[in-house]
Amino acid sequence: MADTPQDQAFLEYIIKLIVTNQGAVEITRTIDDLGVLITLKVAKEDMGRIIGKDGQTAKAIRTLLRAIGSRNEQRVNMKILEPEGSEMAMGASSALASDDISM
Repeated sequence: MADTPQDQAFLEYIIKLIVTNQGAVEITRTIDDLGVLITLKVAKEDMGRIIGKDGQTAKAIRTLLRAIGSRNEQRVNMKILEPEGSEMAMGASSALASDDISM
């Protein structure tokens, strides 16, 4: 984790504390002209823990990632991938989409 960017290392630390199946956590980081996009994939049974009630946990994690990014003058956002075969409620799927708030 020494070569891992600070935002990705932070997300991995937080997510592994929240989920029950730590081995299923996959985090990828890409950089483009819009900034940094961190994609998160967790086990089907951990999706509710990551999203939280009304998406509050996901929103809080995104806020913290943006704070880390602002220290490095980067726009950092997180996208949560829906596991294959899962059935998401209508309200929860909106929490999966990344926010379009710029810093």
